[in-house]
Amino acid sequence: MDVETRELRYFVAVAEELHFGRAAHRLGIAQPPLSRAIRLLERRMGVTLLERTSREVRLTAAGEVLLTEGRGVLGAVAAAVRRTRRAAAVTPRLVLALKPGGDADLLRPILDRYAATPGAVPVELAFSVGERAAMVRDGRADLALLHRPQNDLSGLDSDDLHAEGQVVVLPDGHPLADRTTVSMADLRGETQPRWPEARPGVTGQLVTETAQLLQLILLGRMVAVLPESVRDRLPPGTVSRPVTDAEPATLVIAWPRASTSREVAAFVRAATSATAAPLNTATCPVPRAETASPESDNGA
Repeated sequence: MDVETRELRYFVAVAEELHFGRAAHRLGIAQPPLSRAIRLLERRMGVTLLERTSREVRLTAAGEVLLTEGRGVLGAVAAAVRRTRRAAAVTPRLVLALKPGGDADLLRPILDRYAATPGAVPVELAFSVGERAAMVRDGRADLALLHRPQNDLSGLDSDDLHAEGQVVVLPDGHPLADRTTVSMADLRGETQPRWPEARPGVTGQLVTETAQLLQLILLGRMVAVLPESVRDRLPPGTVSRPVTDAEPATLVIAWPRASTSREVAAFVRAATSATAAPLNTATCPVPRAETASPESDNGA
C-alpha cells in the first residue's frame, strides 16, 4: 500500500504531541478530520498505531516504528525540496556548515583549492555549534566539517581531513594536573561534557558552547577531553595533559549519503586534496564565501 506524506505528517504530529487537539492546532486543521485520517491510516496498514483512552494517547510498538521511519521520510522529502530549489537557483551555490574555529586552520586552503576547480560555485558558510550534521541531513547544508569521535555521523558519508591527539583540560589544582600524561582510566568518575550532536550512548553533562565548557572547567565542575590544538586557546586557570590512549580527534568533511551532486563531489575532492598537499594561497583566487547562521545555534 502507498502512504501519502500528508498522512505521515498527520501521524507524526499526533505521535509527538500524544494529544489530538494539540496536534490539530499544530497542523492548522480541525480535530475531527485528523482523527478520521489516523483511523483510515490504521485500517489501510492493518495495524494499531495509537492506543486511545479518555485520558491519554499512547504509541503502540508499531506506532513507535512508524514514528521513527516517518520522521526520516519527512526529513528526506524536506531535504530533497531544499536541495532541488538550491540547484535550480539562478546562481547555484554550496552551503558548508562548520563550527567557529573548528576547521583546524584548513578552511582557507580548502576554499582556495575548490575555487581553482573548473565550474566552482560560490560557497556559503553556515556557522553552527550543534546542528551541523542535522543541517546536512535535512538539506539546509550540502556539506559539513565535523569531528570523529565527537559527532554522530550516521546517515552521512565522510572523508578524513586531519587527525590529532587529544588532551584533557583540567582546572588548576586538580589532582591530575601534577601528572605529565593521563589515561582514559584515570578519568573514570569525572564529569565530562556531552555535546548535542554526540554519538548515541554518550553520557555526560550537556554543554552547548565552548565558553560554557571552559567556565565549568574553571569552576571545577567538569573536565574535558579535547583535540590538542585547543591548548593555544585555553584561559588562565586551566591546564592540559595528553591522554595517551584517547582515540585521535579527526576532522572530516561530511555530505549526504548517496549524494549525486557534482558540486558536492568536486568540493570533497578539493578538500581532501588541499589537506593532503595545501596550496600556495598567495597565488590562488579567493572564493566568494558568504556567511549565515542557522535559526538555532544551541549545541555542539
